[in-house]
Formats: sequence, C-alpha cells, structure tokens
Amino acid sequence: MGGLLERVGSIPSQGQRADADKVLVIACGMIAREVLAVKERLGLAHLELTCLPAEFHFHPDRIAPAMDAAIAKAKSDGHENIFVGYADCGTGGLLDRVCEKHGVERIDGPHCFAFYQGMAAFEAIGDSDMTTFYMTDFLCRQFDAFFMKPLGLDRHPELAKDYFGHYEKLVYLAQTDAPDLEEVAVRAAGMLGLAYEKRRTGYGDLEPALARAAAGPR
Repeated sequence: MGGLLERVGSIPSQGQRADADKVLVIACGMIAREVLAVKERLGLAHLELTCLPAEFHFHPDRIAPAMDAAIAKAKSDGHENIFVGYADCGTGGLLDRVCEKHGVERIDGPHCFAFYQGMAAFEAIGDSDMTTFYMTDFLCRQFDAFFMKPLGLDRHPELAKDYFGHYEKLVYLAQTDAPDLEEVAVRAAGMLGLAYEKRRTGYGDLEPALARAAAGPR
C-alpha cells in the first residue's frame, strides 16, 4: 500500500501551485476506483484525487491524524478547494474535528457501506443489518489480501466461525455488475456459513457528494 498517500492524480510537488479551480479529493484508498469512475461519468475534469492507504479501514485511529497532515500538505501546495472522501469510518467524530479545523467537508454518513446504499435507504434498514457482514466491489477484489491471508483463513478455514460467528448474513453492495466479483462474494458467504444477499447500489450518495464538491464552495 506504500506510504502515507497513495497518489491517483497527485498533489503538486514543491514549487508548483494548484490551479484555483481545481478540487482535490483526499479519499480512502478503498473508494479510489469509484471516485475516478464518478469523475469520468460526470465529466469532472477539474477534480483531482489522492488517497490515504486502504488498510486504514482496519485502523480507524490512523485516519484523522493522517488526514490532518494530508490536508495541511495540500494547502501548502496551493490547493484551495479540498473535499474529504471519507465518512466517519470509525473515527468517533475525530475526522469531523479535522474537517472543522481546516474548513473542509466530508461525505455524510458513518461509513462507506452507508453512503453506497444512500443514507435514506441505510437508515430505513435500521437494526435489521446489525448482524450483516458487508462486502463491496473493492472488498471482493481484495478478499484474499484483506481477509483470507491476514486472518489465516487460507491455512485454517475452520477459524471462520471464530471470526464471523456473530454474523448472520453477507450482503454484497455492488457498485458494478461484475459476475466475477459476485462469484467472490457468493463463495465468501458459503465459506463463512452466512446467508447471501446482493444489493445493486451503484455509487449511492458518493456521486452527488462529489458533484457538489466539484461545484466548489457554496
């Protein structure tokens, strides 16, 4: 995953100044592909993307300090319009403090599983998803790297009940129609002994959030 920032449309190097009309999105590496897809879909040529490491998904305590440093660096490089491509993502409000400190906004919601579904839909589901293990397109692509190998399930599949015994179902939140990714989700549900459900969410609230951010300060 590399260093602090995974560059997908890089912050200018020292001595360069960002154009005033550029909008920089500093996002979770887990949604990089989706941010770029929305950028292309909406024709947001002035939107730039850089990402914090995707593995911060498992270390939410690292998100706020890393974002604080990333925003400060972006501002020093001349970026005036910055948008945070994270929901709260387990920071317990610490990310909001960073956003308030720098006068920037983030994506609404507690986590990407919520904003992919759309906050209205997520709130309507309520407690019925309390025992749900969510997967997204990214997590399907990275299932081995994020779950199988780190948890030792590739060597000891019997440990699945220890790790996932409190879940009842696996819900695949599909951003795209990709049979190979759904195959991973179905296989994962079977291996983990969970009921399976697919929800075709597309990009959910991510798309309008990026559209608003790309429009600039309101």
